Amino acid sequence: MTHRKSRRAAVVAAAVGAAVLIPAVTAAVPATAATPTVSCTSAKAGLASKLQKDITAALATRKGTVAVGLYDRSTSTTCTLRATSAYDSASTVKVTVLATLLWDAKKHNRLLTDRESSLATAMITKSDNNATTALWKQLGLTKIKGFLSAAKMTRTTPGANGYWGLTQENVTDEQKLLKLVTAKNTVLSDNSRAYIQKLMGKVVSSQRWGTPAGAPSGVAVHVKNGWLQRSTHGWRVHSLGTFDGRGHDYMISVLTQDNSTMDYGVTTIQNVAKVVHRDLVPTTTGTALYTPTSTPSEAAVAVPPQG
Repeated sequence: MTHRKSRRAAVVAAAVGAAVLIPAVTAAVPATAATPTVSCTSAKAGLASKLQKDITAALATRKGTVAVGLYDRSTSTTCTLRATSAYDSASTVKVTVLATLLWDAKKHNRLLTDRESSLATAMITKSDNNATTALWKQLGLTKIKGFLSAAKMTRTTPGANGYWGLTQENVTDEQKLLKLVTAKNTVLSDNSRAYIQKLMGKVVSSQRWGTPAGAPSGVAVHVKNGWLQRSTHGWRVHSLGTFDGRGHDYMISVLTQDNSTMDYGVTTIQNVAKVVHRDLVPTTTGTALYTPTSTPSEAAVAVPPQG
């Protein structure tokens, strides 16, 4: 109970810190959604039906709105739920910002500067908002849209007026991005892909919740999460993860909104991740479910003031 109270205190403190720009918002009551229909296919006999059943069960008692994307190269397995539904990106867009930076550097046949490397590291490993804003402004919408076009992320719309946290994304495009990050392609160089994975593999421990929950031992984990509270749709809580090892190479995107609290969204994501890891890589040991220890405010720089 002490730990929970301390986390709640952190949330209150973060909200107070952003109060100058963001009026207080009332936590939304999660909307009750119909039992989701998960669609899965696989080259491995019985795996698609098992995943469909287990992901559906993991979401059966959860409120709010959830979108899921799963792809495992080793078994040609794909699962989707609300594949093209749009969500405010919050900090998950930071992977796109980094990919755009590296794509643009490749076009000009140059390495990142020391400043760019420092900003990129802070943006991904600590989810630093000021670093993201600096890179977003440096790149500009023309380059960001150029990368989205090259990556065929056709349903992703960058946030207007510098509000990168309101970029509209969906699991279909996020899965396209993760596929580019994890396999050879003409959009990102091998060095760029390795760099993105390196940073996603060094995210600070307090932010390694979500899709890594339940990941089997011996599997390399790369993650980037996002969390944002707004007066409509409550908390948006998202998690992007790639996993490699134990004979598997897979990626998971889970986007959620209409969560009453950040923790509620985290739990929903982790319930999904746990069954996915278990079904793909049956094992008796796995990564513990993470719980965020603080909820730093993203609103001040990620989204416009609310009235």
